[in-house]
Amino acid sequence: MSYAKVIINPLARGGRTEKIWPHINELLTETGISFDHDFTEGVGHGTELAREAVEKGYELVVAVGGDGTVNEVVNGLVDEEGKGRATLGIISTGTGGDCVRTLGIPRDYTKVCRLFSDLKGLTIDLGAVEYVSDNQRVRRFYINTAGLGFDAAVVERTRRFKAMGGTIPFVMGFLFTFITYNGKNVAVVIDGDKEEERDLLIMVNNGRYAGGGMKFTPNADPGDGFLDVVIIGDMGKMRLLWNFPRLYRGTHITHPKVKMSRTKSVEVESVETMLLQVDGELVGQAPASFWVLPAALTVAV
Repeated sequence: MSYAKVIINPLARGGRTEKIWPHINELLTETGISFDHDFTEGVGHGTELAREAVEKGYELVVAVGGDGTVNEVVNGLVDEEGKGRATLGIISTGTGGDCVRTLGIPRDYTKVCRLFSDLKGLTIDLGAVEYVSDNQRVRRFYINTAGLGFDAAVVERTRRFKAMGGTIPFVMGFLFTFITYNGKNVAVVIDGDKEEERDLLIMVNNGRYAGGGMKFTPNADPGDGFLDVVIIGDMGKMRLLWNFPRLYRGTHITHPKVKMSRTKSVEVESVETMLLQVDGELVGQAPASFWVLPAALTVAV
C-alpha cells in the first residue's frame, strides 16, 4: 500500500493547477515518499476521494488546490464524531491561500513539497457548522473560516466572474456586493447569551485569515480549543469603504461597530436570506449553528 494519496483539483486557480501538476509530481517523487494520485472531477468529489483513501488505509492524504479543495478533503478525512482518520497535507495552489497562512505552510509549492521528506505533525481544532441547504439541515466541518452575510454574498457574486481569472473575479464580486448589499436583522447566541441586532457579517473562524489575506480574526489560534467570532455591525457604505483597508492589518477590531469574542459555540438566525460561506465556498444559508471540535485533525507542516 502506498504511503500517501494525493488529491488534485485541476481547475484550481483557473486551471493553473493542472498545468503545474507535472512539476509538483516530480518534486514529490524526489522526496522519496510513495504516493498515488487522483484528480477531482466535480464539486464534492474531493470528499469522496479522501473518504476512499482513508478506507484503503492511507496514512497521509494531500490536497492540491485551493481552500475549497482543502475543505472537501477534510470532510472526507473526518469521521461522524469529528475526528481525523489520517494526516492532512496541503499544497496550496489556489487563489486565496488563507488556510495555509495561519498554519505557517508556505504558499510556494516548491518549498511545500520539500517538507514531505521530513514530515512533522501539527494537531489543530476544526470548526463544525449545521446550516440550511435546499430546505434541509446539513452538517459540514471546516479548517479555517465560516461566514454569514456580506462575505458570503461576495463569494456568491465572485462565482459569476470566475471565467475572467486572477483576482478580477474577487474585485468584481466585492464591488457588486458593496453596491447592493444591506445589513440583516439577526439573532445571535454566543455561549448562551442572545443578542438581536442588525449586522453586515458574522464570521466564526478557526484561523486568522479570509478573503485572500484579510486578517478578520487576528488573534485566532487553531489549536486553542475555541472559535474566534467577528461581528461587523451595520454601517454606511462610505464608512465601510473607508475602513476596509483595516481588515488587511487586523486593526478593524478597535472599531466601535466591530465585536470580537472567543467561544465554543454560536447560533445565528435571520428572517431574511443570509448566505453562508465555508472555507471560501458558498454552501447554504442561515439559520446556522457553529461549534468547535478540539484537537480534531493532524496537519503535515
